[in-house]
Parts: sequence; C-alpha cells; structure tokens
Amino acid sequence: MEKIVCCSEQETMKAARSFGEGCTSGDTICLKGELGAGKTHFVKGFVQAFGLTPDVVTSPTFSIINEYNGDLPVYHFDCYRLEHVQEALEIGAEEYLYGDGVSIIEWPERIEPILPADVKWIEIIAINSTERQISFF
Repeated sequence: MEKIVCCSEQETMKAARSFGEGCTSGDTICLKGELGAGKTHFVKGFVQAFGLTPDVVTSPTFSIINEYNGDLPVYHFDCYRLEHVQEALEIGAEEYLYGDGVSIIEWPERIEPILPADVKWIEIIAINSTERQISFF
C-alpha cells in the first residue's frame, strides 16, 4: 500500500492524473472516503490521463453513472443514493464494469457484490480543510 498527502485540490488532481496514467481498458477503481473527502476532485484529475479536461466531470449523484469519452471511455459512478445492488444491475452497471472503458466508482461499497475481483482501491481521508491523505491499495 502506498500513502501520500496532498495539500491542495490541485495536488490531489495531479496525483490522480498520475495514477490514471497507469490504468488501462477494463480497470475498475474504487474510491472510498467520507462526504467532502475529495473523491470528485480525484476523478477530475483522473480523467486528465485520458485526454479530458477536469471541467467535464460532474458528480453523477442523481444519474448514478456519467460517461466521459476520452482516449478511453471513463465511466464515473456515484453510488451514494443506491440502497440495493439490484438498482445498479437495473441501470446496466455490469456492462460498464466489464466493458472496454475504465470505471471509477464513488461509494463502491454499495455495489461491492457485483464488482470485478481485481479492482484497485483508493481511500481518501480529509486531514483538514485542504490536506488529504490518499492511500492506494
């Protein structure tokens, strides 16, 4: 496991972009962290690894899945509002998770039973209003 501390949103985005550069088609990245920890900012940096700008990223809290078409498709899940795994199945989550793009998931514990076996986990912990500890495992 690797841990880093980022002292700003820009540092978080830079770390996420660097991480994203090591991802390939079919990868699933699970982001753990409390509300306000910086998961969406991580995604904003992550998509830059695929030729996208951070401003394409919006929280998919109500739509559950946003698709970003970059060098590879990036599927951004926000499962916060899901109460049952069945809800994810009904919107076709498995097609994304086992498709040709890269999936990055906020609140993955809500759909854990349908996640691929080889997911990459990232935990973001807010140390204070600007610093974040990011653990990659």
